[in-house]
Parts: sequence; structure tokens; C-alpha cells
Amino acid sequence: MAVNLRKGQKVSLTKGNPSLKKIMVGLGWQANDFSGADFDLDASAFLCGASGKCPRETDFVFYGNLEHPSGAVKHMGDDLTGSSDGEQNDDEQIMIDLTQLPNNIQKIAFTVTIYEADERMQNFGQVTNAFIRIVDEVSGKELIRYDLGEDFSIETAIVVGELYKMNNEWRFNAIGSGFNGGLKALCDHYGIDAE
Repeated sequence: MAVNLRKGQKVSLTKGNPSLKKIMVGLGWQANDFSGADFDLDASAFLCGASGKCPRETDFVFYGNLEHPSGAVKHMGDDLTGSSDGEQNDDEQIMIDLTQLPNNIQKIAFTVTIYEADERMQNFGQVTNAFIRIVDEVSGKELIRYDLGEDFSIETAIVVGELYKMNNEWRFNAIGSGFNGGLKALCDHYGIDAE
């Protein structure tokens, strides 16, 4: 049974499961329909070094760069509309092979942003049922799940959670932190030139 996390909780993924090699990170959400325009939410992964920043531009995996050069992180594609049928399915998925991650990568931050949020006058106050879950890709077993609360109002970007390495273990931290400024703000935060 999956461990359900609350904001700020941390849990080890590999301590009790040392054979864990490949995981699927699923992110999902539902958009309320009061703006008129379609919501296009985008999941991204920032692969960070010990400094908390991405060492290279290619350490940012998103709809414009679907695979890390190492092959360790693969974005499975952009869902342009998100769930609107009431289902709690993954809208976007990121596959990770823990054995292939470069040694200099100490953390992977999983984020969700709203595409053209300012132009469409959209924010995360109009999004509900957002979640992240981690699944053992080999067994199909859901290991952890974090359902974000409804406490976002004007933010256009969210750091949902982080996978990080500590004492040779991969751990997960449920972050749930909002940002204004969309994808550019996140890129600035993680040391990526968004231009």
C-alpha cells in the first residue's frame, strides 16, 4: 500500500526497497472551467547538483527536452488539457532509472507550471486535485502519493516534490511550494537560462 504524505514529509524510497531501480513519477490535476480558455499544465524535472542548481542546461527535462542525455530521465510527453473527466489519472509521467543517473545529480525537483498563465489569466487557485505519485516501474506498485492541498491562489508554478540522495539512499520530500512567474521563475531558481 502506498504511503500518503503530507506537505513537508520525507520518506526513504530505497531503504526498505534496496532493489528499486526504475520508477515512474506520475503527476495529475484537474482544472476548474471558469476562465474559458483551456488549461495547459506542464510537468518538468530539474536535475540538480549539490548546489541545488542544474549543472547544465540539459539537466532540465520538460516538454521541450523530453530526455536527459544520460537516458536516466524521460518525460513521456505533454498533455495539453489535463483531466477534466473527474478521474484521478496521471496527466503527465516522468520515467527515472536510478541506476543511470549521473553521480553529480543529487536531487530531482518535480514541478508543474501553467503554460501562458498570464495571457490566459490562469493560476493554481483554479486547479484542484493536484497530486504526485511514485510507482515502482517493475512491479507496478504505487510507493508514495502526495495530494496537494487547495492552498494556492495566485501562483503559476509549483514545486510539487523532490527526489534526493542522502547517505546513498534515494528519498522523497513532499514540497508543495508555489511560485509566481511561471516556468521562468522556476528556471531562475534552479539556475537555468530560460531565454
